[in-house]
Amino acid sequence: MPDFSIGVDLGGTNLRIGAVTPDGRLLEKISVSTKISLGADHVVNEMCDAIQRLSSQYKKSGKLLGAGIGIPGMVDLETGTVATSANLPGWSEYPVRQEIERRLRARIILENDANVHALGEKWLGAARDVDNMAMLTLGTGIGGCIILDGKIFHGLTGMAGEFGHVTIEPEGVPCGCGNRGCAERYASASAVMRMAQEMIASGEAPELAKAAASDPEFSAKSVYNLAVQGDPGARKIYHRFGRALGILMADIVNVLNLEMYVIGGGVASAWDAFAPTMFQEMRERSPIYLATDPENVRNKSANPTHKPRLTIVTRAILGSDAGLYGGARLTAL
Repeated sequence: MPDFSIGVDLGGTNLRIGAVTPDGRLLEKISVSTKISLGADHVVNEMCDAIQRLSSQYKKSGKLLGAGIGIPGMVDLETGTVATSANLPGWSEYPVRQEIERRLRARIILENDANVHALGEKWLGAARDVDNMAMLTLGTGIGGCIILDGKIFHGLTGMAGEFGHVTIEPEGVPCGCGNRGCAERYASASAVMRMAQEMIASGEAPELAKAAASDPEFSAKSVYNLAVQGDPGARKIYHRFGRALGILMADIVNVLNLEMYVIGGGVASAWDAFAPTMFQEMRERSPIYLATDPENVRNKSANPTHKPRLTIVTRAILGSDAGLYGGARLTAL
């Protein structure tokens, strides 16, 4: 049995843990519910119990190299604490790393969850063949990460890649961060629901209103399903979504000029509903993307043997396992 690392993806609803070998083989994964309301001590105890249950199966013939844990929010990498997190109330300044290391007696690395997902995609996913990439995770909000020369770029305080709080609509919809017009207020699951509720209230989306009234679990996915079926209201929402995301992506490309941009998260499953508008906006708003757009460059290339420089924008491919792979990979860096 080979040595292994533990990757942990801590979410507001589920806690997912996986044992991964140094060559990227997922030995086993488990998932337990996250009872955030019971406090940090309870969640850390649950996490440690789950890690111990999983790792005990492989310790007999392999060595535990450590555990990498993805946590939603701003992580202080030096102290191993959570500085701020909207999804983890009461965790601020809680000594997460210290408590887990005390219980497990193993090397523990904390990282922002979006960074961990990006690291997984860089290691084994969509970006495995490039050194420089950025990732956006489209969920309740928008998470982000920048990877340069194969390593996470943290910036001054660990907050590099906060793409969700780039302003795309001056004096737009208020955001919980205190700004107005942030990208995640227009291109996220919560944005889809906000737009759906506004259209229902105005009376301009009868099919959305009918679906919302009959389905207690009405969600962004429900809106997507209606868009696929051709409902005008739902299609309008995802057109707005794509336009907002395209504006954001054009800004990111103009600033970073990287080889690849990977889009993941739950809402990325609606790719066919928003991507055409997103790419259209990118071509109109980013001269850098227009000059390196794979479709345009390949069509215009006069020399078939010349390898053009392309800007690749693509979907993530590891799904929810990206956090497990990325967490495990942290122990090797």
